[in-house]
Amino acid sequence: MQAYIPSPTTGVLWLGPIPIRGYAMCILAGIVAAIWICGRRLRDRGYDSEDALNVAWWAVPFGIVGGRLYHVISSPQAYFGEGGRPLDAFKIWQGGLGIWGAVALGALGAWIGCRKHGLPFLDYADAAAPGIILAQAMGRWGNWFNNELYGEKTDVPWALQIHQWDESAGHAVRDASGNAVVLGYYHPTFLYESIWCLLVAAIIVYVDRRFNLRRGRSFALYVMLYPVGRIVFELMRTDPANHFLGLRLNVWTSLVVFVLGVVLWWLFRANPVTLAESSAAGGSGDDSADDPDQASDGSDVEDAESEGSAGSAASMGETESAGSTGESESAAEDDVRSASESND
Repeated sequence: MQAYIPSPTTGVLWLGPIPIRGYAMCILAGIVAAIWICGRRLRDRGYDSEDALNVAWWAVPFGIVGGRLYHVISSPQAYFGEGGRPLDAFKIWQGGLGIWGAVALGALGAWIGCRKHGLPFLDYADAAAPGIILAQAMGRWGNWFNNELYGEKTDVPWALQIHQWDESAGHAVRDASGNAVVLGYYHPTFLYESIWCLLVAAIIVYVDRRFNLRRGRSFALYVMLYPVGRIVFELMRTDPANHFLGLRLNVWTSLVVFVLGVVLWWLFRANPVTLAESSAAGGSGDDSADDPDQASDGSDVEDAESEGSAGSAASMGETESAGSTGESESAAEDDVRSASESND
């Protein structure tokens, strides 16, 4: 019997009349994790960790709208094509968020939030970069709940079981016996991308700590690295997609974003290095207070200068005293000579 990764037969749990959708929960969990990581990294850069949430109130709504817009624009047939349902474009819970639009408009929202709260945008972007890619890794599991984003059929031990899916109902189609209909076993490209995103997050954190990246370069590294894996996974996928010059549209988008990341990396080459709060505090304070040897040396120099000043003053005093004594003796001799002349 073939080993495989099972897929859920339903993507929705109901708490009374309230639907709890697996796709939405994965997205929300990713957002929470991203904000938490961003807060910790902002604190390391000398800012308040609460700034992560303050800016997120702007970035997250913009990102969701941007992600949905990109999905609808790049795959319009299901909404505006023959037999399409335009109102379904607003049903985000059914899946369909394009990461490119989410990052683009999310960055705009973050920029607005940074201006509102007096936070440098590049510092926020650097702090947020590994959290964003981690959120993508977690969000990809929403595709698992929806039985989507898979590649060619395969018999590898980690093949993904895929069911025939009723998107409107949010569960697998069942046969006359009530069993979920299995379409087959495929490469789990959602899982491959999730693992790649985790690797990119680790690379960003390591490189940032190891090399003290210049301001903006952590974000540029994210923009460069993510599309590299995305191109590979897009070429593996078999789900319907719009093509341009023989390639899936997302492949071309990935290439453009990669080039953008390279350009950003180059543009940020002259930016200052962002230091942690403790380092910045140490650098801005009195160095001699942190270094006893320097403090001692400075004290010795001051003592030497004081002794030199005292010696100079003493020498001047002795010179002046000697001069006064000489003048007094000369005056006395003149008085004696005058008296003698007078007596004569």
